[in-house]
Amino acid sequence: MKSTILVAAVVALFGIASAAQAAGDVAAGKAKAKACAGCHGANGEGVKPNPALAGKSEDELVQAMKDYKSGKRANPVMKSMVSSLSDQDMANVAAYFASLKK
Repeated sequence: MKSTILVAAVVALFGIASAAQAAGDVAAGKAKAKACAGCHGANGEGVKPNPALAGKSEDELVQAMKDYKSGKRANPVMKSMVSSLSDQDMANVAAYFASLKK
């Protein structure tokens, strides 16, 4: 019984640790997001016809960037903007925009 509880606790701790590593860094994201300002505004408010990014969820933003990078979402400008971003860069940019108020 004790070993089962110990194993469950260790597994839970690893899950928490990997979730923490996957989270984006707002400050690093702010630096990377400067390239986004021309189309999405200095504060992610959106510049028509481009959408606002401020206040969207990190998951939604990361998925959109991954979809543009893979070609699942077709937009040549966005594909070129995200093509050089690593998964961590995307997490950071997403954390930054998610931290902004709508």
